[in-house]
Amino acid sequence: MARWWNAATGGLSRAVALVKPRASSSSSPATASYHTIQAIPRDYTGNKMSARDRAQGRIPAVIFAQQFQELDPNSSTISENGSNISRTVSRKHLVTTERKQIHSILKSVEPNFFCSTTFQLQIRAGAGSSHLIESGTVLPIKVHKDAETGKILNLVFAWADSGSELKVDVPIVFKGEDRCPGILKGGRLNRIRSSLRYLCPAEHIPPKIEVDVSNLDVGDKILVHDIEVHPSLKLLNKNEKMPICKIVATVSESSEFADKLCM
Repeated sequence: MARWWNAATGGLSRAVALVKPRASSSSSPATASYHTIQAIPRDYTGNKMSARDRAQGRIPAVIFAQQFQELDPNSSTISENGSNISRTVSRKHLVTTERKQIHSILKSVEPNFFCSTTFQLQIRAGAGSSHLIESGTVLPIKVHKDAETGKILNLVFAWADSGSELKVDVPIVFKGEDRCPGILKGGRLNRIRSSLRYLCPAEHIPPKIEVDVSNLDVGDKILVHDIEVHPSLKLLNKNEKMPICKIVATVSESSEFADKLCM
């Protein structure tokens, strides 16, 4: 049985296949290096200060280290002038990002995959400044939006340094519905889970998991333990027998089946 997953860094990709008789999944760990998020420090917090930042076209954000990070104590990031920039697990940054850049990123990365895609981020002393305070790879954790307007209010990032592990809700994408025997017979795909939660090494965070339903008939289902991803990912969902999806009969199909039994 061939196993597969996709891995990409810096725009390059590599793939290994994973195929099961009835279901297959694929995941593509990637860092969106084509977008380096630019941030500047903010010294003050509070609703008034955040409102002022938004009025100036910026989005307040916080960058922190998840508690599951296990960093090499000797690890550091390198500034543009070649000097080491040390980072500790407990360190947190309050920053603002440019709204136009975040919107541009969301146009190129599907919003559903934004919080499962890593990005390069640079913190500079000020807008247009060449002085680099810190830089590294980050993972978006939360996007807070206005309930009425949908505008982004705040962003939360976690450092995703090499050697660290992060909790990630990986979105599930279903494919092969147009070839699914059960659907072609009149059934429908019941999507039970929209994501799975994993503890992921920063180097292997998959933006999505593709689940192939092209071989499923009416009544067939795919369970959590049927999905295979990179072996370094640790599933955090406790019930591995929980169904992800199932092909269910429609009312008309069930009636036709009952009629046939009565003949």
